[in-house]
Amino acid sequence: MGSIVLFGPPGAGKGTQAQRIMEHTGLPQVSTGDMLRAAVKAGTQVGLEAKRYMDEGALVPDEVILALIKQRIQEPDAVDGVMFDGFPRTVPQAEALSELADISHVLAIEVPDERIVERICGRVTCGSCGSVFHDTFNPVPANGCSCGNFEEKRRVDDNEDTVLNRLDAYHRQTSPLAAWYLERGLFHRVDGDRDIAAITADLLTLLE
Repeated sequence: MGSIVLFGPPGAGKGTQAQRIMEHTGLPQVSTGDMLRAAVKAGTQVGLEAKRYMDEGALVPDEVILALIKQRIQEPDAVDGVMFDGFPRTVPQAEALSELADISHVLAIEVPDERIVERICGRVTCGSCGSVFHDTFNPVPANGCSCGNFEEKRRVDDNEDTVLNRLDAYHRQTSPLAAWYLERGLFHRVDGDRDIAAITADLLTLLE
């Protein structure tokens, strides 16, 4: 098996499935966001360059991201491949990535937009202990949070307009990318609007 690319809109449960794929395959998860933050914190040359763009609120250029990826896939734990999470996002990035890594599977966890909105907009966190609840799927117990000091906290961007804008951007970015990988016989869709274990089973079947 080569490297895997994992796709999914915000709120699709990508993080949960990424963890399960890692446990099954032993491939390390490579998140460009995590790598950028780590490089900035470490003060590496690439990190300092990335920080310059981030401080200005600008997008970090592809060549900087790719330089980070090139460094990452040369580390010992990446010898059998990695699982890319959140990258590539555009066809030029996919073309550049294909020069660096052997991609064997591109897995897309698909969930209808209305379900994503329902999932994200219903999230509520206890400000005291960090426990996460959901208005529909996991309501706050009638007697409050188990920490005994429930303090309702909702993210400002967990509203329908913001979520729909994020989904629109995701679809615009990934549609051409899906077509690009489909042409190469690497793209696989999985229904993400089901039980977590069923989604994992389908993903692992595709990988085998």
